[in-house]
Amino acid sequence: MASTASEIIAFMVSISGWVLVSSTLPTDYWKVSTIDGTVITTATYWANLWKMCVTDSTGVSNCKDFPSMLALDGYIQACRGLMIAAVSLGFFGSIFALFGMKCTKVGGSDKAKAKIACLAGIVFILSGLCSMTGCSLYANKITTEFFDPLFMEQKMGYTYNGATSIMSSRTKYHGGEDFKTTNPSKQFDKNAYV
Repeated sequence: MASTASEIIAFMVSISGWVLVSSTLPTDYWKVSTIDGTVITTATYWANLWKMCVTDSTGVSNCKDFPSMLALDGYIQACRGLMIAAVSLGFFGSIFALFGMKCTKVGGSDKAKAKIACLAGIVFILSGLCSMTGCSLYANKITTEFFDPLFMEQKMGYTYNGATSIMSSRTKYHGGEDFKTTNPSKQFDKNAYV
C-alpha cells in the first residue's frame, strides 16, 4: 500500500513539473529590459523564444515575431529545441508512468510494469535535463550580455556633455588670452557611465 501511495505522489509531482515546464515555453518575459526616465519608466523591452516587444509608458505594446528560424541567434534556436524536447519527453514520460503504475490495469505483469516505470523515470530525467539546459543557456546569454561593456544592443548610449559646474561653463581669462575648456565628450565613447 505504501508503494502505491509513493507511486501516485511521484506521478503527481512529475506531472506538475511537466505542466510547469510547458507553461514556461509561451511565457512572454524571458528577457526584460527597461529604459528609465527620471521619475517613470519610459519604455520596457521584453522578449521570449518566439517574439520581442516594446511597451512605452502609456502601456502600448508593439510586438514583432522573429522573422525566420535561420536568422535567429544560435542560442535561441538551441533553447527552443531543448524546451520543445523537454515538453515532448515529459508528455511521453507521463504516459509511460501511467502505464507503469501498479494501481492501473494497463501494462501487463508486474515485471513489465516495473520496466515501464523505470523507462518513465529515465524519460522524466531527460526531460528535466533538457529544460534545465535550455533555461540555463538562455540565462547565461542574458547575463553575459548584461555585464559586457561592449554589448550595446539594449543599453542606452549616454553621451558626456561635460561637467555642469560654473568653472567649466564659463570662459577663463588668463593674461588676456582666451582659454576655453575642451569638450570632454571626445574623450569618452558611448560606454562611459558617469
